Parts: sequence; structure tokens; C-alpha cells
Amino acid sequence: MEKRPGRWRRRRLLGAGALASVAALVAVSASAAGGADAQPLLSLRPDWTPTATPIKHVVVIFGENISFDHYFGTYPNATNADGTPFTAARNTPQVNGLSPQLLNNNPNAYNPKRLGPAQALTCDQDHGYSSEQKAFNGGKMDQFVEHTEREKCTGQPVLFGEPGLVMDYYDGNTVTGMWNYAQHYAMSDNSYNTTFGPSTPGALNLISGQTHGAQALTSVTHQPTTDAYAVASPNAQGVGTVINDPDPAYDDCSDKNHTATDNLASMGGQNIGDLLNQRGVSWGWFQGGFRPTGSANGFAVCGQKHANVGGQASVDYSPHHEPFQYYKSTANPKHLAPSSVKAIGQTDQANHQYDTSDFDASLKAGSMPAVSFLKAPEYQDGHAGYSDPLDEQQFVAGEINKIQASPDWRSTAIVLAYDDSDGWYDHASQLINGSQDSTQDVGLCTGTPTVLGQYADRCGYGPRLPLEVISPYSKVNFVDHTRTDQTSVLSFIEDNWFTGKIGDHSFDTRSGGLWNMFNFWWPQAKKVTLDPKSGAVVHTSW
Repeated sequence: MEKRPGRWRRRRLLGAGALASVAALVAVSASAAGGADAQPLLSLRPDWTPTATPIKHVVVIFGENISFDHYFGTYPNATNADGTPFTAARNTPQVNGLSPQLLNNNPNAYNPKRLGPAQALTCDQDHGYSSEQKAFNGGKMDQFVEHTEREKCTGQPVLFGEPGLVMDYYDGNTVTGMWNYAQHYAMSDNSYNTTFGPSTPGALNLISGQTHGAQALTSVTHQPTTDAYAVASPNAQGVGTVINDPDPAYDDCSDKNHTATDNLASMGGQNIGDLLNQRGVSWGWFQGGFRPTGSANGFAVCGQKHANVGGQASVDYSPHHEPFQYYKSTANPKHLAPSSVKAIGQTDQANHQYDTSDFDASLKAGSMPAVSFLKAPEYQDGHAGYSDPLDEQQFVAGEINKIQASPDWRSTAIVLAYDDSDGWYDHASQLINGSQDSTQDVGLCTGTPTVLGQYADRCGYGPRLPLEVISPYSKVNFVDHTRTDQTSVLSFIEDNWFTGKIGDHSFDTRSGGLWNMFNFWWPQAKKVTLDPKSGAVVHTSW
């Protein structure tokens, strides 16, 4: 067995008494600095900010629209008929994936079929809040073709479609990078979309565990209005729940750079950014295309475009994928650049909202924020219809390679998570919170008690999603079966930096932990450099 570097020492998680002492120390520091409104003294040195674990940096790479079975249904067995060869290590654990019964005698109208690299570009599926509930069919998981399938790819000749497409899956010859990360680090086969529905609810749940508290506003004047698409089940004050993809109110690039006049959504309450600010912890959301390309009529314009592997071009920046722009407290409406590279992660004119190039700059400068959320430009975010697994792999592996080359790697945990399933088939179901909205919810949800604040339209958990943890402290070639959801990532950040919980019946109070995916006694996982194009392992090292 190869000997680990001597600098690594065994470390225990802080006990309850130590956590209390650390919290008291921070409180005293804040008081000494000038009262409740002052920033803690420890915030002047982010590396001094106490954490519950050896993890000083969390990087969440938040992808788009993938169910667990769509990427990992046959893990760790690849056909090797085409694409990048993949052979699993001996003793690789099995996952709760597509059994021979599900592959050959599925209860849905079609059996699942393997998609190869030549079918990387596919149709987008129906991933609506109600459509996914109907596909679940009371937990029988047998109505996906009827309710979430879109197979014709109308007007998109470069996209692959076939009857039964919604059932289909990739293996390690196409999603090679994701499978190789699972081989060398930890993955979960029991993690879920916090609620049913598309991208925006998933992104909001990641940062707050809360999709209730939304107000519909008019596009330019921000006057309160009523809009069933922007806000579902509003109360007398117009406050309701987000179940669709309305653009954020506090973003100049919403409404197609304000060339449209669709109503927008504003969120009340607090998010993890607010809690991190209160603790003096550096953080940022970094999204491809966030840097404006110009201005028009007093609004910033986000016009940067790139083409995917099929030559399709799309605008890089999608406003409804940027959850912090729904909250006035954490928004950067004008997409202002940070005042300097060293200020990235601190509170300045950018207000913690950045372009992905700013993350790379901070990483290169040795000042990576303590908490970073990375969102790829559209063509690399994995969303079917305009992106694909091959382009997604280039972004994910490229960023992970850079992080692993940084001195900060030794105290970093990278989380690969997703915003929703796109409606792709997955056979697992775990419902913990119901909803009784007769206009949106069906029997699966109306027959389950609403236990989180009695808010309507927060039925979940939704479909199962991939989740991986990549860190020196990850367990190696490990499959975790702990039930988790998007707010498990939120909870890890809350617990690691002692922020407290979001409140207002956030799902963070019910989330399972990521703890079983780590071994904090000592780092045991090597750096694994992947070829971003093929996903193959280039080399491993300490």
C-alpha cells in the first residue's frame, strides 16, 4: 500500500462542546468589533473561519436535468460497444439501478434502451411539477411515456429522438467522467429532487430549501401582480410558491434581456448567502455568461453564445438558473464585476454574483471563496435540447482539474448535484411532504400529509438525481444509501460553517446528511485528473 504524505494528520470532527466554544468565540469577536451589525473579526481571514470538519472550501457544481437512472442505471457495467472504454475496479459496489427485470420487462410502455455517444444530443423531456407526479402514478413509476415523454424533436434535426426516449439511459462509455469520479470518490444512489418540477424550484431548494414565499412582479416597474405561471397558489397578499421557471425579478438579463414583458418572480425570506454573510464567510455563485456583453435601454445585456457538440448555439446565461437573483438581498441586477480578484467572495458591488471566469481567476490567485456554486453556460450544463453529456463533461472535468491543481484542494469538497430530472425515467420514489392543491397536485401528493408549514405546491421528494462528492476526504469507490436531497448540500454548508438553519419550514430540517460520504479521520482519496473530452483517467497522484 502506498504511504500517504506525512503532513496529513488524523483529525476528529469537533464535538458538541467544541462547536459551542467556536460559536461563542465568533460571537465575542463580532461584539468586540463593534456590536451586532459589525462583521466578525474572523471574516478578515477566511481561512480562520472555524468549520466543523477539515473542509474549508465547498464547491457545488450544479448541473441540469438528469435522473439517476439516466446516468447511472447500469453502473458499474458498461457495454464498451462504442465511446470511451470503461472497466470498473474490482469490488466496485452495486447501485440501486436498472435490474434485469426493469431493463427487460419494465412496467412502462417501453423498456429502457442504452444511448451511445452518437445519441448524446436528445430531445428535452417534460419535467413539469404536475407531469412528473402523473408519471409516478401513485408510486408505481409506470406512466413516464404518457406524461413526461417528448420524443419527436420537432424542428431539431441534430437531436436524437425515438419512441420511448424518456426511458433511455447512458452508460460509462458516454458519461465516462461521471463514472470515473464515482470509481475514485463517493456517490449516492438515494438522493432526490427536493420537490417535483423544473430548474427554478430545484435551484431555490439548493440555496434555501424553500420554494414558497414568491411574489409575482411586473417586468420593468416591479409592481405586484397575479400570474399563475410565476407564482402558484398565492394568498391574499399575492405570496405563493414557485413550481415553474419564471425569470428572477432582480436581473437585468431576465425576459430575454428585457425585450419581453413576462412577469417575474421575487423571493422573500433568506437563503444560504444571507446566513454566510452573517457569519463573515466568503461565498459566491458563478455562472457562465453572467458577464454582460453590453447594455440597452438602461439594462445590462447577456448576449454571449456558444455552440454544443452538434453545432447548436445558445445564449450562455439563463436567468432562471440563477437562484440568488430572486432575492433582493443577494442579487446583482446590473451584473457588475467584482471590484478586484481579491474581492471575489467578499461583499462589494458584485454582491457575490459572478461569471465562471471570476471563479477561475480567484482560484488562480489563491483566494477561492469558502463556498462556491458553479453553473456552466447553457451549452455545457447537461440540459437536453441544447446541451448534452459530452459538453457537460468538458465543463465539469475542466473545473475539477483546476481545483485539484490548487493548494486549496487538500481542504476542498466538490459536490456534483443537479437541479431536476428533466422527466427522464427513474424507478425510485420517496415521498415525505404532500400538497393538496387540486389544480396542480394528483393523488400521489394529495394523499400524503403536508408536514412542512402547510404551504401548497411543495410536494416532494421528486425524482431521484445523481449526487457525487469529490474530495481528499471522500470515501473511495463508495456508494452511499443514505436518503438525501438537494437541501442535504445546503445542510452540509450550514453545519460546516455553523450558520444555523434557514427557517420558515425549509426542507433543510428534514434532509439526510452527506456525512457518510466522507472519512474525516484522514484524507484517503487521490487526485484524479480526467481528460475533459473523453472522460478517461489521465493520471492519479497525491
